[in-house]
Amino acid sequence: MNDTPSNPLDLAIVIVNYNTSALLRDCLRSVFASTGGLRLAVCVVDNASPDDSVAVVRAEFPAVRVIANRQNAGYPAANNQGLRAFGFGVDPTPGLADLPRFALLLNPDTVLPPAALSEMLAFMASHPRAGAAGPKLVRRDGSLDKACRRSFPTPTTSLYHLLKLDRLFPHSSRFARYDLSYLSPDLVTPVDAIVGAFMLVRGEAIAQAGLLDETFFMYGEDLDWAKRITDAGWEVWYNPQVTVLHIKEAASRHSYKARVEFYRAMTIFYNKHYRATTPLWLDWLIRGGVWFFGGLDLFMRRLRGQYRNPAGQAQGAPR
Repeated sequence: MNDTPSNPLDLAIVIVNYNTSALLRDCLRSVFASTGGLRLAVCVVDNASPDDSVAVVRAEFPAVRVIANRQNAGYPAANNQGLRAFGFGVDPTPGLADLPRFALLLNPDTVLPPAALSEMLAFMASHPRAGAAGPKLVRRDGSLDKACRRSFPTPTTSLYHLLKLDRLFPHSSRFARYDLSYLSPDLVTPVDAIVGAFMLVRGEAIAQAGLLDETFFMYGEDLDWAKRITDAGWEVWYNPQVTVLHIKEAASRHSYKARVEFYRAMTIFYNKHYRATTPLWLDWLIRGGVWFFGGLDLFMRRLRGQYRNPAGQAQGAPR
């Protein structure tokens, strides 16, 4: 791998990890089996994992750069650490010719097929206005990870989702925009947003939109980044011609704090992008709906005993 300024990288990969050592090993093995002759480099940012993640990476993948945080930095902040390690968002910012052509945010609970990286970069080459793109993500049971293609949670889209109208009418282009369930999962299409589990972003788009917003801790930062990328004039695409396994929520699936952060992220995104232009009556419905339905969800999950540690810490790692 060559990352000198005279021979810039095709791809810079940032993996934020928390306490998923075995999954991280599988992810990295799949990455290095998917290089396809690309000039790439990998940076793992570990969010103070209590397991042996850092030791495993240093021992088994010496080519990987490791940033070992002593405290949990959160998901967007840790990704930004990795992006800055490749020159994005630093002061002074290097010229585009010296930056990686693309950056990939990748979760450690993903496994890539052998041609995934080369095929995704070829897709970006054939779509020059694509600022970001993501593949089809599937769960271990083969089902679609619905987060891999989304619309922005506008006030009406969010309201339909909170009222569960998207579940009642999953084939409605009006009510089911939240996760685009009315579209075929095999349709190559522009979308509003993709998920940070595999988010391929053009270096030029990063230079224009900036890094991730660290106001978020986990959840929502990928939606916000996609919004800022599209606001800068770029497109975001869903490419199901490439399929990636996403085990999903390996570090946070039973965390009470993670669910709190999910609803907090909804509020941050809404306040940042929509609240100023939302009618007062709808603003009350949106914020009241997040409070009511979010609180109800947290309460019911606790009653069902779903939390591994109800007072636990949100890890700022894979979702």
